[in-house]
Amino acid sequence: MSGIIGRKIGMTSVYGADGRNVACTVIEAGPCVITQVKNEETDGYNAVQLAYGERKEKRTPQALLGHFKKADTTPKSKVVEFRDFRLEFEGGIELGKEVSVQDVFEEGDFLDVKGVSKGKGFQGVVKRHGFGGVGQATHGQHNRLRAPGSIGAASYPARVFKGMKMAGQTGNKSVKVTNLKVMKILADENLILVSGSVPGAKNSYLILEK
Repeated sequence: MSGIIGRKIGMTSVYGADGRNVACTVIEAGPCVITQVKNEETDGYNAVQLAYGERKEKRTPQALLGHFKKADTTPKSKVVEFRDFRLEFEGGIELGKEVSVQDVFEEGDFLDVKGVSKGKGFQGVVKRHGFGGVGQATHGQHNRLRAPGSIGAASYPARVFKGMKMAGQTGNKSVKVTNLKVMKILADENLILVSGSVPGAKNSYLILEK
């Protein structure tokens, strides 16, 4: 699995080859620096660690400063490991080398995007799970329009089943969106346009996997 780290810029739309207007997300992908190369002999598996985004040196722990110094690069803010990096990279993988978006993806490819969804705070069952509420304003209904209703049976089973849909913290979870098409790559600006929406707020980090 190969990939690259990016940052969400925003959304726009482009026209495809068939003339249809496609909503797209603009992502600044890379350039990333290879900060560690793992192999089966020493680590038990093959992987490549990429780093992206600048970070102040005074806010970086000494252990990480030494780690980045080995790769002869400045401190980075986001570090991600990609296992079994694509075979055609085997000859060109070395510590400190830069990986750009055009090295990993081409227009027309399909990719998966992983990010952290926007946090919504503590939400009720209507917003969190799509409950319909009571749906009527008569027959004795009083202040129950958005209530969850019953959550169990009676003296048997005398407990609430695990996984019961209830109110609670919504969003702020790791979400992966699969099979998004690469609509356009602007190599000079390190930008990639993918079809559809991706999780997270603007400027949040994303992991693009092939």
